Amino acid sequence: MGFGVPLALSGSRKHNETMQRILITGGAGFIGSNLALAIQDRLPNASLVILDDFRSGHFSNLVGYRGDLCAERLGKVDFKGLLGDQRMDVVFHLASITDTTEHDQFLQLNHNVEDFRHLLKWASEDQTPVVYASSAATYGQTDDIMTESKVPSPQNVYAFSKVQMDNLATQYARQFPAWKLVGLKFFNVYGPREAHKGAASSMIYQLYRQMRNGQRPRIFYDGDQRRDFIHIEDVVEACLGAAALASSGVYNIGSGVASSFHQVIEALNKAMGLQYVPDYIPNPYVFYQAFTQAEITQARNAFQYQPRMTLQDGVKQYVDWLDLAS
Repeated sequence: MGFGVPLALSGSRKHNETMQRILITGGAGFIGSNLALAIQDRLPNASLVILDDFRSGHFSNLVGYRGDLCAERLGKVDFKGLLGDQRMDVVFHLASITDTTEHDQFLQLNHNVEDFRHLLKWASEDQTPVVYASSAATYGQTDDIMTESKVPSPQNVYAFSKVQMDNLATQYARQFPAWKLVGLKFFNVYGPREAHKGAASSMIYQLYRQMRNGQRPRIFYDGDQRRDFIHIEDVVEACLGAAALASSGVYNIGSGVASSFHQVIEALNKAMGLQYVPDYIPNPYVFYQAFTQAEITQARNAFQYQPRMTLQDGVKQYVDWLDLAS
């Protein structure tokens, strides 16, 4: 699946010179808040607007944010009433139901697909560039490294909704060849400002909480499941790099490395100065992805995407942040 491979550009730093009017949907969520605060830090004169219904976000993620904030459901927003004649340089669309265990089909599809349709209908008028969140969940259960050309195999309605978003973006890109629509298939993202997600937060955060509370870390039998864990800082860089592209595309955003649950616990033990052994439990999820690993060559070629955080470094930085925040 894809919209074609764009030409490589110079990356997010150069794009920052012209990216001054920015809309972030889902800006109070995990990825959105980290992106918003990073842009605010790098571009202090930029005009930032966050749109969030706070279903999957939390106000505490935006402490220190100085831009505009609209608390509204994306699918109901009158963009012209909100923004007037101000044209956005880019929209980062990160609003979504992020809980993969939410099985209400209408709810998932209505929020994730129809809200995206509402956004694209407005953005198509001026062909405002849109960078949107897809997901590695679209690949389903596989033992192979995941490439963008792989046929989708969604195992739950969340993943299915992301496939439909990719399909919708593909249709618009074909209808408007000059319009830039970039999908990013995020793999297992972890890092600061995800605690509000509760059970939907990363496994790294959940294991950290268990271990910090004096409990053995609980993982599914037999702990050799392997996931592509990507630190939020690398995800933010990917978003900014994607905004610099000249044409549409869809890209994997992961570390390119599959790490076992045992390796995660090892990294947490080292970062926390502990020596816990796992507490193995049965896996209750029939749709569980036991293996994820991103092929990231296309993103590297298109916008010089290069994740910098190893699992060990990322976990150490995250543990330090969590300990300081607690």
